[in-house]
Amino acid sequence: MTSSRPATRIAAFTASGALAGAVSALTFCVVHQLLISDIWFATAGMLLAGAISGACLAWSYALVVKNQTVRSWLRYNMLYVMILVALGIVSLVVFEPVTTIAELLKSNEPPRALIGQALPITVLFTVCSAGLLTLLNRPGWRGGVAILATTLVIVLFLGLNISILGLVFIARSSLYVIGEVVALIVVLALVYAVSMAYVWRVALQSDDRAGSHSLRCENRSEAESYERGSNR
Repeated sequence: MTSSRPATRIAAFTASGALAGAVSALTFCVVHQLLISDIWFATAGMLLAGAISGACLAWSYALVVKNQTVRSWLRYNMLYVMILVALGIVSLVVFEPVTTIAELLKSNEPPRALIGQALPITVLFTVCSAGLLTLLNRPGWRGGVAILATTLVIVLFLGLNISILGLVFIARSSLYVIGEVVALIVVLALVYAVSMAYVWRVALQSDDRAGSHSLRCENRSEAESYERGSNR
């Protein structure tokens, strides 16, 4: 993602991330509707959350990763998927169940009390995860702020329900629920990362090629003008 106008390219990449995030959120809603429960009532909020999350991921990647390739882009996204999975594991290890899946499904309200109970661990986990990503990438203070902001957004929009897994009793016959949660996260991440990789290759990098071609043409024109002047 090299360019003579990095600020413009970062803005374009961030905007593309917002669009890809909204598309992946829509896919998430469709899969959730088919496999788990009705979620159409929350579609507008999900699209907004997806757009914000996608924009933050693209923005932080552009600031943090120096060797910007499709492979490093996919790897960067996978780190945040691993953070969400790790949050679920931490919740299962730290907390004791206080309710059941059946009781949660009876209520049409978000499990605010459970989220509040898990919040101290969630906040500590989020800060530690952002610190670990910063140590791994060493991006400078701007990149560090971008990583922290992105981690906070991802956990806020995707991780709060995951953070309460340890507070919910899950019978062996219901273990498929955890599998569904993991599958939804993977689907969401794959749709987002792959769609962004496609946009990057087809649209954003084509601008770089066009810019390089234009620069070569300008250099060739200058060389020809210089040669004509010399011949005179």
